[in-house]
Amino acid sequence: MNEHVALLAGAAGALGQATAQKLADAGFTVAGIDRNEDGLKELPDGIRYWVGDPTDSVVAKSLVDRIADEIGPPEVLVNTIGTYHLGDALDATPEDLRLMVDINAGTALWLTQAVAPYMRERGSGAIVHVAARQGLEPTAGMATYGVSKAALVHLTRVLDLELRPLGIRVNAVAPQIIDTAKNRPYLPPELLAHAVSPEAIADIVVYLVKDTAAPVSGAVLPAYGA
Repeated sequence: MNEHVALLAGAAGALGQATAQKLADAGFTVAGIDRNEDGLKELPDGIRYWVGDPTDSVVAKSLVDRIADEIGPPEVLVNTIGTYHLGDALDATPEDLRLMVDINAGTALWLTQAVAPYMRERGSGAIVHVAARQGLEPTAGMATYGVSKAALVHLTRVLDLELRPLGIRVNAVAPQIIDTAKNRPYLPPELLAHAVSPEAIADIVVYLVKDTAAPVSGAVLPAYGA
């Protein structure tokens, strides 16, 4: 079994696919997970994947345990899972809030719970979640999304306090806008000019999980673009 297993959640998305390639280039054995099997099939050759929805805590644990059994316990967790919702606070519904929190914050918690025992046994590990600028700075028109990403930022810092004594580092990267084919049609030129490529975000993620970033834990790194 390879000692350098990186579990990549949200591997079917544009950021996930870019991160998978960067992690593989850095020498990790990448285990991709996502509920979108078609997107997983587009991962680079040689990257194995497992289909499942880690927004469910039971499924998240089952996926992690299967990966640990089949290719080795994860040394790294990268969580790129996320979704967004546009809407003012006064128009928000319970369903809007529940969906945003379940996906953007809940998934991060369930995945961390699932990988932490393996990392604790090893005595080391690195976890990176993908937050957002809207979770650090209030943004009109993105109420439930901003609340969920703020919850993720807070969770990252709590996890750092709880897991750092076990040798597990927890950080996050916070983009503002990612330049993807899905986002591009909805972005006006003035915003698109400042969008950051998935590959650039992936480079930051890989830096955070490598030993060269050993002193960094509890950080939420801005990646807002120029």
